[in-house]
Amino acid sequence: MVGSQGKRSAELSLPSADRQIQQALSAFLRTRVAPAARLCVGFSGGRDSLVLLHALVALRSSNPAFELSAVHVHHGLSASADAWAGFCSDFCKRCGVPLTIVRVEVPRGSAEGLEAAARRLRHAVFGGCSADWLALAHHRDDQVETMLFRLLRGAGVSGATGMPAERGQSGGPRLIRPLLDVPGAVIARYAQEHSLAWVEDESNGDSRYRRNYLRHEVMPRIEMQFPGAAESLARAGRHFAEAALLLEELAQADRVLVMTASGYIGLARFNSLSAPRARNLLRSELRSAGFRAPTARWLDEALRQLATVEAASATCISSPDGEIHAYRGELHVLRQRPDVPLGAVSWCGEAELPWGADRITFTPTTGAGIHRQLLAGASLRLTSRQGGECLQPNPQRPLKTLKKLFQEAAVPPWERLRLPLLWCGERLVWVAGLGTDAAFACPPGEPGLLLAWQRAAPPPSLGHLPSPC
Repeated sequence: MVGSQGKRSAELSLPSADRQIQQALSAFLRTRVAPAARLCVGFSGGRDSLVLLHALVALRSSNPAFELSAVHVHHGLSASADAWAGFCSDFCKRCGVPLTIVRVEVPRGSAEGLEAAARRLRHAVFGGCSADWLALAHHRDDQVETMLFRLLRGAGVSGATGMPAERGQSGGPRLIRPLLDVPGAVIARYAQEHSLAWVEDESNGDSRYRRNYLRHEVMPRIEMQFPGAAESLARAGRHFAEAALLLEELAQADRVLVMTASGYIGLARFNSLSAPRARNLLRSELRSAGFRAPTARWLDEALRQLATVEAASATCISSPDGEIHAYRGELHVLRQRPDVPLGAVSWCGEAELPWGADRITFTPTTGAGIHRQLLAGASLRLTSRQGGECLQPNPQRPLKTLKKLFQEAAVPPWERLRLPLLWCGERLVWVAGLGTDAAFACPPGEPGLLLAWQRAAPPPSLGHLPSPC
């Protein structure tokens, strides 16, 4: 048993927290943040983010290799939210760090829950920052809590890896956690060494929240019986991460093995894989398409249905994030997309029109596309398919139903209802993916109009959900 004098001696023998954190930051940023890069800190005003920002200010002053800024998300959920924003503003002014404060409206009745909704909005703000890197202050204790939380919810190998130290965001700065290997006790000592003050979120001490319960009730008891448990669990997380990487490499190898000439997974070859490998490959496909990790029950049911699909038939397996389609012996994984307009959208000469999340562009040309002279003075509108429409794209072939043309062009059934159709009065003029009706084709040298269906970029990935902060 170590007495109080022994404890003080042990504490004095430790390297300063300032030195530990500066070394951790320098090592982490050295291989990532290039000179003149823009580094933004997600700054709540709490102890951890304040220590990160304070240490980065000191690092920048001794080695000014990057531009430093901060962003504070004002959720408005606490009565103290305005005071927190004011504290952050004052601190950043003293440090000479530009601060952006963004207010968000968190839906209180959301099915995902208040915490998850706030987290989603917060990370949407982070993804929109004008920076190259977005730094968050998660540390080793946060990582351990995340691992325990996910394991208790039945996570697999990927979930048990915890939070990544670095990950990309769709169209935004890369998210980094430079203090992820630093113990929480070092963060606390750093704040003490520099006599820092910070804001306290009153909800952090409420053990009714599961994560707080793990932090305040479970982990202290584990540490009493298993000293060094946090480091051991963090090490286990690194082992899980290595195993997850190997599983992903196996999935990519299996994908090459079962891929068809068109680049999709062949259903017959997929079903010839062993159940664990098929399950692993399907998880990888879902993750790549931006799905959240599926439950074991849903995944098993999906595999059962795919195993019974005949080559010439089609099937659809739905989830909250999208759908899995089997079509013409191939597997298609599709994220959920915004609906296209239900009614007609009039065209009055605009250069482009919205079509759900996509857009339709109209480009004047010569000798191609639709003969503009035939459109003069007519009522022009875009609609989605209703059924029974006919088109004659090729003047050498007869008029056919869209259903027949879609089948010949191998347009999948789930795409057909989303395709825009252009009408001139009661005549169908153009169909995305099929082309212009021969009666409206522009002759050489005549003014024409080219239509193009511009698809939106895929929605942000859900496969790696923003981690709590």
